[in-house]
Amino acid sequence: MKIVDFRSGIDASQVVASAGESGQQTAVDSAVVAIVQDVRKRGDAALIEYSKQFDDFDLSASTMRVTADEIKRYTEAASPEMIEVLRAAIRNVREFHTHQVEESWEFSPGAGIRLGVRSTPIAKVGLYIPGGKAAYPSSVLMNAIPAQVAGVQRVVVVTPPKVLERNPLIAAALKLLNIDEVYRIGGAQAIAALAYGTQTLPRVDKIVGPGNQYVQAAKRLVYGDVDIDMIAGPSEVAIITDESCNPAWAAADLLAQAEHDEMARVWLICWSSEVAVAVFNEVQSQLHSLERNEIARAAIENHSVAFIVANENAAIELANLLAAEHVEVLMTDPDRVAEGIRNAGALFVGRYAPTVVGDYFAGPSHVLPTGRTARFFSPLGVPDFVKRTSLIRYSGRAIERFGPMIEKFAKEEGLTAHARSIAIRRDQA
Repeated sequence: MKIVDFRSGIDASQVVASAGESGQQTAVDSAVVAIVQDVRKRGDAALIEYSKQFDDFDLSASTMRVTADEIKRYTEAASPEMIEVLRAAIRNVREFHTHQVEESWEFSPGAGIRLGVRSTPIAKVGLYIPGGKAAYPSSVLMNAIPAQVAGVQRVVVVTPPKVLERNPLIAAALKLLNIDEVYRIGGAQAIAALAYGTQTLPRVDKIVGPGNQYVQAAKRLVYGDVDIDMIAGPSEVAIITDESCNPAWAAADLLAQAEHDEMARVWLICWSSEVAVAVFNEVQSQLHSLERNEIARAAIENHSVAFIVANENAAIELANLLAAEHVEVLMTDPDRVAEGIRNAGALFVGRYAPTVVGDYFAGPSHVLPTGRTARFFSPLGVPDFVKRTSLIRYSGRAIERFGPMIEKFAKEEGLTAHARSIAIRRDQA
């Protein structure tokens, strides 16, 4: 962990370089373009070949879909205690997202006019469940439940072969959510199949879910033909703390994010060099006891910074510049600092609200913007699975009243056919 002293002023360029940017082009793009084009052209045949090539799995059209009986059998290997934990998490996530439901509405701004918005759920959504360095049943909950609360009728799941066999809690999460349309397809080829459809897999309208760089590149490529949640970058946390900080707690929270991935970015923000050093020492001490020691160590050594700033106001400024996926205000009296944070995927306020409660249990989806995109992106939620259609009702009387102004507007733009569309109604009213 590098310690950077910003007490004399914040270097914005250094902060941005530390944070990185998501959505950048990668070296895998050319390979992904070829895969997506091939799946789009050959459908199931391409999926079968790529499953053998990348997953060493003999797939066929008849075995592509995981049956309901298979999901039930895989679920039986899950711990009953963990299934109850899943049930509790599902209740929390569902309860939170019911508060995000948007109702259709109309109003009348004048005689003969009614305006409004009709909200309708997206018809079909594809959920990608990865199967690489780690598999996360929590991601099933955080992606699928907002879609279900929004009213999405068809959630189609794709996941690499053997993921459900090796991770029974993922199967359990699917079963508890009554999701039974599951296909054993992974990688960029799965994204292509969801985006364009094959003989076996249906085409969907939106694709959500985490994945490696190939999956993210594929999502970027198909965006526009389908919607996507976001381009996910490495996991991030920024922890703001003061002298009341327990260094062991702060270190534990930093490492909780660092163990996700070697590219994870973890930042400490404080205004005391003693606090920075104490947390630094705790991080080094706790690293030795982690099961994912090598992954976390790589993240800490290459992508972690302890920023020492002048005061609370500077800490707020720096946090808003980082625009991190997760921001913790790890202070005894956190409210003033928390109120100043505008750019964060999720904000965790107080010493007893570590990022981990949001990862699993609190309720809000843990699908959050990364790579400084919290400046303009929001967490995944019910609104992401809803389409809004504008409603416009005009009577003949309203056209008589406002038609001349609309005609003038159209003629000013040189669009005489637009003007005629109004005039013909006025003339024949």
